[in-house]
Amino acid sequence: MVRHGWSQEELAGLYGRRFGMVYQICLVLMKNVPDAEDAAQNVFRRVMERDQTFRDPEHEKAWLIVAARNECRNQLKHWWRTRRAGEEALDSLVWEQPRDREVWDQVAALPGPQRLALYLHYYQGYTTGEIADMLGENPSTVRSRLVQARKKLKLKMEEEGYGQT
Repeated sequence: MVRHGWSQEELAGLYGRRFGMVYQICLVLMKNVPDAEDAAQNVFRRVMERDQTFRDPEHEKAWLIVAARNECRNQLKHWWRTRRAGEEALDSLVWEQPRDREVWDQVAALPGPQRLALYLHYYQGYTTGEIADMLGENPSTVRSRLVQARKKLKLKMEEEGYGQT
């Protein structure tokens, strides 16, 4: 049953356009497939409960990114969540991007806020100002997270000899 003014066609179109992005964000934050799938479905359930449609494609995308982040945060801090995904969970991930598995393994190992900032900036193409607006943070905080993430990636990849022949 469709509620509040969304037609089934509109919901199906939105789901088709944006599910991959929402799922990837949830996977980045949840670090395991079942929880990411649940979180992504909850985000789209929340869309169905909205009273209005989105103003434009950018509003749609920004709202979904923030909703995905908030859903994952809520799930991660819930009292019943006692288990964490292990390294083996990352081995089963299938990604369209990035194609280089070794780089993604290093990105996935970053702390959540750095990982999300890196994902939104490099994989979704948002500026630091746009990310700050979406996440309700200071742009300098986002820039700082990106700098920290790049440093950690560089050090880790140098330690492992990545890119050396």
